[in-house]
Amino acid sequence: MQTTYSKFNVSESVSDIIAALQSILARSQVIIPVLETPYSRFPNTDRSTVEVEGRSVINVIAERQQQLDAVLHEISGLEAVMDSIKNLHQQVVEKKEKIKQSMNLHKALVSTLRRLPTEILSQIFNHCLPETKLLLPPSALKAPMLLTGICRRWREVAVGMPNLWCRLYVEVDNRDWERAAFCYDLWFKRSQGRPLSLAFGCYHSTKLRNLLQPYITQITSLRVTVRSFQGQCPQLFVSDLPALQELAILGMSTLDIPTVAQSISRLPPTMRSLKVIDMRPLFDIERLSSFSPVWAHLTDILIAVRQQDAVLHLLQLCPNLSSLTLRVAFDQTDPSKSFTHTRLQTLCITYDALLTRPLSGLLSALSLPNLRAFEACRNASWPHEDMKAFLARSMCPLKILIVGGQVTITDAQRAEYVSLIPSLEIIIDHNGRRIL
Repeated sequence: MQTTYSKFNVSESVSDIIAALQSILARSQVIIPVLETPYSRFPNTDRSTVEVEGRSVINVIAERQQQLDAVLHEISGLEAVMDSIKNLHQQVVEKKEKIKQSMNLHKALVSTLRRLPTEILSQIFNHCLPETKLLLPPSALKAPMLLTGICRRWREVAVGMPNLWCRLYVEVDNRDWERAAFCYDLWFKRSQGRPLSLAFGCYHSTKLRNLLQPYITQITSLRVTVRSFQGQCPQLFVSDLPALQELAILGMSTLDIPTVAQSISRLPPTMRSLKVIDMRPLFDIERLSSFSPVWAHLTDILIAVRQQDAVLHLLQLCPNLSSLTLRVAFDQTDPSKSFTHTRLQTLCITYDALLTRPLSGLLSALSLPNLRAFEACRNASWPHEDMKAFLARSMCPLKILIVGGQVTITDAQRAEYVSLIPSLEIIIDHNGRRIL
């Protein structure tokens, strides 16, 4: 139904329209008519009279119908007006947003942040990277990708900073692989030849090889999860990475050792760090030997060992080792031959006192003249005399001794250690503090 209220002339000034509406509303008043008749009384017991004051019941009904039609017409007109006002309101809101966008754009042109030199902005971007050591999948909500969506200059600066694009978690599977591969390749290109630190999710050897082929000389750090390799442990292609320096392996079982060892034994001489993250498998002398000759180049190792002699054998295999983290479950008590390692500076030993023989035998066999930090966790019985003899024999420049788990060192024992090494700091930490 077309009414005089159906459409505003939007070309008029909105302010004029608002003023006119306010004036009309101020003068407007809805008058409720008097609708009472003698027939309105209920119950009506007088049925003998057909007409009262010249009006019949039929005439009353006809009059009410006219009144109702008029009200419905008014309601329809008001609804049309309200719809038009609603549309006009939406247009004004859009106008407001456009004005704000233009204002913010021009504010940005004169903002202090925009005038920051590229060198300072680059430093800020470096601090925007996630602080966690874990490698994360790309996300538009996190740096560095987040930085590329702020403005053109930020994108240019971020894309031109290769150090922002050197760490990545690569999820390789069959879902939308072409798009994912394009994004990964673009990420790698932005690294501009810098060393890459990567972690692999789901494994697919052919796709992974094809993706990484142009960048294999850049990959220096790699983290792989064996159990994600489609239910089997394939030949890792780490031997194809000529610049690899750090390798971390998760999810490896005892059955995986021969296959993984075959790959690791062919690692390049650039290798410096090998970490087998899980408590299982436990390595013995034979299993450790299957990883040769990579041990000779390593300076940092994390591994789980089941024999006291295997620890000494590992140290013999690694003459350049400076940091060693052991998860041990010793199953032997026989004394071991003494051994001295001249380069080891940091030693962390974690073990379960319920499953592991005391560390006394290992401490009695070892001499570490260059040791600077020592940590032992989860030992219910602290071998004080063996530790004291170890320190006296090694004559090492030990700076910090951390003892965790259920261990208690008395003040007298602490004093004996300090008398051997006056600068020694001793920390009793039941929360498992790490020195690595």
